[in-house]
Amino acid sequence: MSGFGGFLLRRAAGAVVTLLAISVIVYVVFYVTPGNIAQITCGPRCSPEQVHQVAEQLKLGDPLYLRYWHFLQGLFVGQDFSTGTSVEHCAAPCLGQSYQTDQQVLDIILAKLPVSVSLVLGAMVLWLLLGIGTGVLSAWRRGRVSERVLTAVTLAGTATPVFVIGLVLMIVVCGELRLLPFPQYVNFSDDPEQWAWNLLLPWLSLALIEAAAFARLTRAAMLETLAEDHIRTFRAYGVAERSIVGRHALRGALAPVIALNANNVGSAVGGAVLTETLFGLPGIGQELVHAVKVVDLPVVVGMVLVTGFFVVLANAVADVLYAVADRRVVLA
Repeated sequence: MSGFGGFLLRRAAGAVVTLLAISVIVYVVFYVTPGNIAQITCGPRCSPEQVHQVAEQLKLGDPLYLRYWHFLQGLFVGQDFSTGTSVEHCAAPCLGQSYQTDQQVLDIILAKLPVSVSLVLGAMVLWLLLGIGTGVLSAWRRGRVSERVLTAVTLAGTATPVFVIGLVLMIVVCGELRLLPFPQYVNFSDDPEQWAWNLLLPWLSLALIEAAAFARLTRAAMLETLAEDHIRTFRAYGVAERSIVGRHALRGALAPVIALNANNVGSAVGGAVLTETLFGLPGIGQELVHAVKVVDLPVVVGMVLVTGFFVVLANAVADVLYAVADRRVVLA
């Protein structure tokens, strides 16, 4: 198969292989380590009988490749968990069961996922608008005072931690000016307007940090594109500078921006720990911190796998966007 369909199949196959590689690494890191794996998985409060039960569920007496195969089976076909008095089935994709709360890990993640997705998608819109806009303006005004000011602002944004920006915004906007309420997550289905108002500060805090990186990358890519021969040709034919920058140079500079955005969106779904903790958002990042504190290993493993899935998914979408924007990618 050739053409765009073949390109999609190759990228899909590559994504599957990458996900399998991530599952191997995660399993080795968390379940093939020195120490009593059953005790660590079950938690410090488990009785010897419970630890023995967990060891049987993890098949710790089997060879390593069979243990990993059992782990993989849970992801694709599900598995059964014994509670001592009954057997519960965990449907695929089964990420395990928390021995601290007796909940399936997937249920815990799905309950927290809408919060993290709301945070990341809203912040993404802002960081793309701010970052790309600032980068294009900096490249267009190269050598002028405005360009130097924008460069200094982006450098300051890159160097400032997200919790500092978040605290400053809460003190000034919520405390001093009282323009917004202190963030308190509201479900979108309950009240869309309050959902947006309560997420505005978290969006800004996360977006300002990411926008600085996008501004620097866009500026560098724009300057490189503006120096190419076809841009000189457009100028020689008298094409307006705004048209050159907005229609031709920007399109040629979007490839690295798409790549950076894919990585940021995928990792931010499970990695916006500081933002979620600072604003008290009950998302995946905050749940991961709690799972580490109480040594809830199945939840930690599930969170890492889900974060890896989103990173791979975001990069696969970025590859498709490459192909749509530049058909030469299909032939590569």
